[in-house]
Amino acid sequence: MSRPLRFAVCLLVSAVFVLPLFAMVVVAFTPRELVFDGGASLWPSRFTTANFSNLFASFPVWRWFSNAMIVATLTTALSVAVNLAAGFALAKLQFAGRTFVLVVVLSTLMVPAQAVMIPQFELVARMGLIGLFWAVILPSASTALGVFLARQFFVSVPDELLDAARLDGCGTVATLRYVVLPMAKPLIAVMVLLAFMTQWNDFLWPLITLRDPDLYTLPVALRFLQGQFDADYGGLMAMALLSCVPLLVVFVALQRFFVDGFSRSGIR
Repeated sequence: MSRPLRFAVCLLVSAVFVLPLFAMVVVAFTPRELVFDGGASLWPSRFTTANFSNLFASFPVWRWFSNAMIVATLTTALSVAVNLAAGFALAKLQFAGRTFVLVVVLSTLMVPAQAVMIPQFELVARMGLIGLFWAVILPSASTALGVFLARQFFVSVPDELLDAARLDGCGTVATLRYVVLPMAKPLIAVMVLLAFMTQWNDFLWPLITLRDPDLYTLPVALRFLQGQFDADYGGLMAMALLSCVPLLVVFVALQRFFVDGFSRSGIR
């Protein structure tokens, strides 16, 4: 394909993804009466910030936003730490049943999350975590995909480098911290982005485990703007726009590591 044709194809594909985001922004700044009267378009006659002001006046949006940030940040930090340690162990440590453990971990990728939701709920309920942030955080403390990505990345690390670290007196933890992790910045960036995005957008599990509306995260709080017979579409799009901002910030900050991290992890 020639360069102009490739450029045209890229523009077309980009438009497919950008158009829904553009429509969300337009509806968020469109007056409520225009939305309900069918007057909303891709470029309405007038714009307003009333949807945002009404949203903040009627609901504790900042509390929901901070709840989502706390849950997503703690889950991401815990998930990255556990996945890195597990991936390093499966890649570089010799122990009986290592291949079997890896197969079991990867096999969980084929199990839908809804299939284990009832036993998972019983587990956190017996631990007394229902109604707490930890009921949302701990079940996501490790993911099979994160362990697999870490394992594939660490396999590419030369064993001679680890042997040299051991000769210098480094133990396993010190080798991982001071030798391996400095080389794993692309991997960490990918794991942070995936974990943060997954937890930030999670709806069903926080809805089940967080019973106090003051503890709800933004995806769960969106349901307050949806009635049985109508919905505040301007408010919905305004809150959805706010929920997209942290994801965009995290992606822009980590984008230069994103492709490199996937390629070095053996994922195509």
